[in-house]
Amino acid sequence: MAPSIRLSPAARSLFDEPLAIAVQGLGPRQQVTLRTSLRDEMGELFQACARYQAADNGELDLARCPALPGGSFSGLEPMGLLWALQPEKPFWYMVKKDVQRPVLLQLEVFEGHGDLPGQLLAQTQHERVFLRDGVRRVPVREGRIRATLFLPPGEGTFPGIITIQGYTGGLFERRASLLANHGFATLALAYFKYEDLPQEPTELHLEYFEEAVNYMLQHPQVKGPGVGLLGYSKGADLCLAMAAFLKNITAVVSLNGPVANIVIPLCYKDKTIPPLPIDEQQVKVIDSNILDCSDIALDPFQAPGNQSLIPLEKAEAQLLFIVGQDDHVIKSEYYATETCKLLQAQGKENFQILSYPGTGHYIEPPFFPLCPVGKHVFFPNWAIWGGELRAHSKAQVHAWLQIQAFFNKYL
Repeated sequence: MAPSIRLSPAARSLFDEPLAIAVQGLGPRQQVTLRTSLRDEMGELFQACARYQAADNGELDLARCPALPGGSFSGLEPMGLLWALQPEKPFWYMVKKDVQRPVLLQLEVFEGHGDLPGQLLAQTQHERVFLRDGVRRVPVREGRIRATLFLPPGEGTFPGIITIQGYTGGLFERRASLLANHGFATLALAYFKYEDLPQEPTELHLEYFEEAVNYMLQHPQVKGPGVGLLGYSKGADLCLAMAAFLKNITAVVSLNGPVANIVIPLCYKDKTIPPLPIDEQQVKVIDSNILDCSDIALDPFQAPGNQSLIPLEKAEAQLLFIVGQDDHVIKSEYYATETCKLLQAQGKENFQILSYPGTGHYIEPPFFPLCPVGKHVFFPNWAIWGGELRAHSKAQVHAWLQIQAFFNKYL
């Protein structure tokens, strides 16, 4: 029989869930190369390939058969063809803004192990979706809030989470949409550079984020009495400030975030938290004019009475710090460790740290391609974000499950 690709789930799967891949109809111990490819919303190509040898019966099951050296990865990696996807264009991160459209994954099987593809033996396409059937996407324009609410299927009440992105502006829905598939009512919140929100704010006001908390708690399908927060990078310090100053925050996940206010002044009532000062002299220039900015922020723990440090001792919420040990944007592991020492010294036990070796700054949901270099907030140049392909990709899978378990436990 002619070779064919067998997938499970067969035609479509959630973007963050595993995909079982097998090839049948090959010759005994036949050598083949498998290739995956997709194009993002900007039309940019991502690809991964791996070399395999079929079993004696002509079957090739990626869950049982290790990839041979010479491809994007080697060893027993059932999901390698997804986590190893890399952009053809250098330093490109995968653009995914429209979560209502699936990502189309192409899988191909070629004869042999040559550098150029051999004869095409089999091919298929598979949809990777961000919204499970029945998940509702609701644009939110209430008061000043500009956001999108994702509601799981059904009429019940669901634990509520607000997701806040880093200092890039716009509205990012991918984390929120995927969390809704797992039973959370999730609000993706924009805070600048979106619709009628300020384009280049000179300060941020915590009252805006408080409005979003109140919106969630008043929603008939959000289960109280508190909400969870998930913040990445600058979004993480906003979430930690919300936990320190606002009521009804039950659980906070900080993804590679600082524990001091960064970039821009943060105001609440009559208090202003200044941004952590930076020292541009500490920028290192490495290959091809790429910057390493990991040392530019002043150490908030070394300056007594530092006004930028968020007073986390006031937070009642459970805190989960997820940090990459190869984060070159924020010293997230150091910040989390020092903060937890301070909290422990005050008799607090409401914190935990998940620290991942070989993991960079840009931690995304599972199977988003690694982006080790990106644009920096303060400089027009490219800057190292960090991350080693296999370790970073595995961390994204593990951390995502831990985030869900954490919110399920405390919400």
